[in-house]
Amino acid sequence: MTGPESSVAKELGISRTSAAEKKDEELTSMSENQEPPNPAAVAEAGPPHEALFHVVSYLSLFELLSMSAVCVSLRDAVEHDVLPWLHIVVDGRLSSRLSDYTLGRIARKAGGRLRTLALIDCFKISDSGLHEVVENNPLLTKLYVPGCTSLTPAGVVRAVKTSSQHSHNLKNLMIGGIYNIENHHLEVLRSHLLENRSQNKQQEWRQVHHLYHEHVDRPNLLSNDFLPLIDVQICPKCYDIRNVYDCSRERCKIKQGENLLADCRGCISCMPRCEECGGCVDVDEIEEAICPGIVCSSCWLQLPKCNHCNRPFCKRHRDNAELQQDMLCLNGL
Repeated sequence: MTGPESSVAKELGISRTSAAEKKDEELTSMSENQEPPNPAAVAEAGPPHEALFHVVSYLSLFELLSMSAVCVSLRDAVEHDVLPWLHIVVDGRLSSRLSDYTLGRIARKAGGRLRTLALIDCFKISDSGLHEVVENNPLLTKLYVPGCTSLTPAGVVRAVKTSSQHSHNLKNLMIGGIYNIENHHLEVLRSHLLENRSQNKQQEWRQVHHLYHEHVDRPNLLSNDFLPLIDVQICPKCYDIRNVYDCSRERCKIKQGENLLADCRGCISCMPRCEECGGCVDVDEIEEAICPGIVCSSCWLQLPKCNHCNRPFCKRHRDNAELQQDMLCLNGL
């Protein structure tokens, strides 16, 4: 049976759940084999409860599109409300499905009032698709496109310039994982973002530490107002343009606070980081975890361990920790 899902949900491969379809088939079978119920005993379907509109703004994009595939009333309630579409975050299962055309249709639901656009690993998005969204949404404050490998540095620069010409609202930019970024690209992007801050007379800006364990925590990252202008910079060790992290250890933070050169400041390739605390990890204190990352000795002692292999898991992979433990331990890893 086909449901009333929106065309955007269809394009992204989101349809009604099999459980819902099975329930519909059961109800259809019952209606065919039984006498029709008394009309007076059947409650008429009405519009969604008012409480729904207080909930939808907290739902992810996948949940919003899934809700629009339940029934016509929910679909109309979600798609005709601007508030849930002001902050668009595309990641996980939707990243590989998102195209320029679908992105444009989703962005138009915000009515030109889009504030946050986060496209995580959306490798199908091109320069023209990004520019169209930026041009039609002058209130954009956060633009995150890490891992969007089809974007070019010139395309990102063009999008930032367009946003700055329309308004000076854009505050933060993430472009890690985009190929061929050079120093002159960073200088142009930084100059536009600094100009935006000065035009808006933003007093809340302050020097912050760019910590590894906070950067990979995307939900916390998207809600953080105190972020670097641009997530990438020149690594002081390898001189490549990458994500450069500060250290969370107190002795290293003291050096950074006194404007001294911290030996452990660098990209993840030059300086191993603890998945749990984000601190630098010396070679003699690297401890293995069940997840692909590493942890320092201090965090290793505090984390819960697997009963089979006595290895911990970091909080970033804690959601599926039990499943990972069983699989890895049964394989003898």
